[in-house]
This record gives sequence, C-alpha cells and structure tokens, in this order.
Amino acid sequence: MVTVTELYDARVADGRLKDDAAQRAVLPEMDKIVAGLTEAAPAAKPGGWRRLFGGASEPAAPGPRGLYLWGGVGRGKSMLMDLLMEAAPITAKRRVHFHEFMQEIQAGLHAARQRGDQDTVRPVAEAVAAKARLLCFDEMQVTDIADAMIVGRLFEVLFERGTCIVTTSNRVPEDLYKNGLNRQLFLPFIALIRNRMEVFALDSPRDHRQGRRPGEQVWFSPLNRESRAAVDAAWTELTDGQAVAPLQLQVQGREVEIPAHAGRLGRAGFWDLCGRPLGPADYLAVAQALDVLVIDDIPLLSSSNFNEAKRFVTLIDALYEAKVRVIASAAAEPERLYVEGEGSFEFERTASRLREMQDATWGAEGAAPA
Repeated sequence: MVTVTELYDARVADGRLKDDAAQRAVLPEMDKIVAGLTEAAPAAKPGGWRRLFGGASEPAAPGPRGLYLWGGVGRGKSMLMDLLMEAAPITAKRRVHFHEFMQEIQAGLHAARQRGDQDTVRPVAEAVAAKARLLCFDEMQVTDIADAMIVGRLFEVLFERGTCIVTTSNRVPEDLYKNGLNRQLFLPFIALIRNRMEVFALDSPRDHRQGRRPGEQVWFSPLNRESRAAVDAAWTELTDGQAVAPLQLQVQGREVEIPAHAGRLGRAGFWDLCGRPLGPADYLAVAQALDVLVIDDIPLLSSSNFNEAKRFVTLIDALYEAKVRVIASAAAEPERLYVEGEGSFEFERTASRLREMQDATWGAEGAAPA
C-alpha cells in the first residue's frame, strides 16, 4: 500500500511539486482515509422486516471519516485530491466536479418522481453509493436552492451506506449557501459536515495557481510558435503536476465541454468555446466552474465570423463579472482584434475589459461570491 505522504514526497523529490508546509499538514488526514479503505468493503445486511416489506437494506458499516478541505484558490487542494485518488487502494472510487454531480442527482430525482417513488433521494443516493466507496468532489459550492434543499438528505444516505466523502471548497462550511433563500433549512447540512467529516483549512501563504502570473504576461500575440509555446509553459506551471481531463458541464439539457481542466483551471480553444451555439447560461456555468481559463488561438474578428465574435463578447462578459483569470494566445492585442465591420464599435468595451483583465491582480481572489 502506498500512502498519500509517500506520493507527495516522491513528487517533491522529482521536482514536480514544491514542498509546502500547509499541504503537508493535510497528508496525515488523507493517509487515515487510505488506511480505512484498505479494509474489506462494508456489506449491507438484507434486514429482516425491511427486506420482507421491500424497504431499504440495513445501513452498511461506516466508512472512514470524510474530509472537507477548504482554502483560497491556488493552494493545492485539487492536487492533493489527485494524490488521494491515486493512493486509494480500491476501484470503487469516483472523482467529479460538484456542479456536474448535482446535475446528475437532479436528473436522477426527476426520474424517481416519474416512477412515483415516495422517497426520491434514497434510491438515487444508494445507486451512487453502490458504485463508490470513495467519492471525491472538486469545489463544493451550493448556490442553487434546488441543490440546497436536497444535499443534506443526499449526504445523509451516502454516509449511511458507508461512502467516504472528500471535498474541496473555497469556503468554510458555514459560508455555504450564504444568504440563500430559506437558508435555515440548509443549516442541518452544515452540522452534518462538521459531524461526519474532518474540516481542514489549507492555510498556505503561497498561491500555486497565481505563482508565475503576477507581473508576468498573460496575453500572447501574434499567433505563432513562440506565443503558443508560452501559453503551453504557463499551463504546465499552473497545473503543477495535477491530473488533466475534460470537464463536462450540464446546462439546461446541453453539454458544455472544457477540453482540459485540473481543479478550477480550464483550457479550451476559441472555436471550442465560440464555434458552437452556446449562450449566456453556458458561459456563466463555465465562469462559475473555473478560476483560470486559458483560451488558445483567438483569431481576428470581423463580419466574416460575426456570430463567433458575439459569443466571444458574451464569454468575456461572464468571465469578467466572475473575476476569472484569462490567459490567451491571440492574433492581435485586444484593441486590434476587431477593427472593422458590424460590431467593431461595440467590441471596444470587450477590448477594454480584456486589457483590464491583464492586470497582475486580476482574479487573485477567485470567483466572485455567490
């Protein structure tokens, strides 16, 4: 069995990670989780009377105590979760962005209602638990009242079924769904987190995400080998050894894909984002899911690609309002991207925003509070 600490030490030794005292303080908690998962899978009991009358089976033996890891952006939370997933000695494990997971849950609840189930949450939660003894969430944020009203019951059943939950967040539990509608109904969920999970603050003074960015270039033009190589180097340094995979966001029945993401870092080409018929809701979902977005190969804009240009304006508006950091390779500086044709005058505001977003402090506080 390999521990999270051993994996961390190996990456520090080979130069993929920089040793960080705050990150190292979390490792023993993660090692406890790995040790707990080495034991045999907790078995659910058929449960006499419940089985006879078609009810749920008896609760499984409790899994390892979960972990709620919170702290500012760029502190290494997602990287540490990568190591935990690698060390966990089981196949029944899953890592998923919290927003994506809740989209799946809402779809499952809809199906349960269609079947006429009285308790719609339990069968959905038990189906999740049946496939995952370890469930890791990237970036827990609760901003939707529909999610807020069911997440407590969902976690309650998952814990009952022996699932160990590990999540990262930019917020302390007490700030989840802050100022939300009917928030008093959400408070028992905060108590459940405190009761069933270790709440650990990652207090590193170092922002690994912003590590090379303050005072350095984030807009690279014109489009050539050098500018693309510079963006590649920035992406490599920002991801800092984290696992990179596509991110699928479900938005009003559509799927929006960011081809590469690690934690709250994302990377996509201009045509991935603006060459498809996406709208404000899609771009808002992207902005809510990320703290940094790398955009590759922004072309010159004109009447020949007017629709794509309009989408680009909408995208930048969403990123700007959410304080998302943008790193880009482009055919020209913002003021020279769209200089002629219908829409060029309106683009002046977008160019101004793009210029402002190049400031060294842009996005240093992460996404705007919900």
